[in-house]
Amino acid sequence: MLAVVALAAGWVDAVVGGGGLLQLPALLLVPGIPPVQALATNKFASIFGTATSSVTYYRRTHPDLRTALPMAGFALAGSFGGASVAALLPVAVFKPIIVAALIAVAVFTATRPTLGAETRLRFSPGRHHGSAALIGAGIGFYDGLLGPGTGTFLVISLVSILGYNFLEASAKAKIVNFATNLGALLLFVPHGAVLWGLGAVMAAANMAGGYLGSRTAIARGTGFVRVAFLVVVAALIVKLGVDVWNESLRTLLGAP
Repeated sequence: MLAVVALAAGWVDAVVGGGGLLQLPALLLVPGIPPVQALATNKFASIFGTATSSVTYYRRTHPDLRTALPMAGFALAGSFGGASVAALLPVAVFKPIIVAALIAVAVFTATRPTLGAETRLRFSPGRHHGSAALIGAGIGFYDGLLGPGTGTFLVISLVSILGYNFLEASAKAKIVNFATNLGALLLFVPHGAVLWGLGAVMAAANMAGGYLGSRTAIARGTGFVRVAFLVVVAALIVKLGVDVWNESLRTLLGAP
């Protein structure tokens, strides 16, 4: 079951991000796996999928590495920092804010049918790379702290702030997402949190999904990626909205 889920998650993640919506809940359903091991194993499997889709995108679309690599470096540092402070912050407080942000993103994207249809970079080279670095650091920190929808936030930031089309944004987002996964694993692996046997099986399936997803996105083009993006954003809104509702209900009832 987990291998099938990892295959599907790899496909979704390669197209537009958000594969963790499938993979992490599936791991949490397995009896006897603590949340920290589920998180670590999810990151371990995902990094193989993002590596595969990154290479596939690069070979076929040749994304500009002068933007992607520095952005990935800042994202790696941000992810490690987010994972380091995750236990110190009341994470539940951030979820309503993220739901509101996702609703705004969905409305913004849906009401602008030409958004991301073609690349029109908005800044001078210096400001472009500086903005990319800030986006990488901020979303990397979010990935280490919470995680759901990291790839999705990367795509919409690259489209709406920097001016890339959806396909180019997805290609760059995979490189950056690989770095955020690596940053979190640098914290998880020394603590022995990864379930290596299960992680290896899921990694293989995630790689296959990543390869198929990136090939699909390249073949179908920007319009397909835009529609997939809106579907994933809607799923994120529902998932995080349910989390906020359940946590509010437990607080009201005084449940642990």
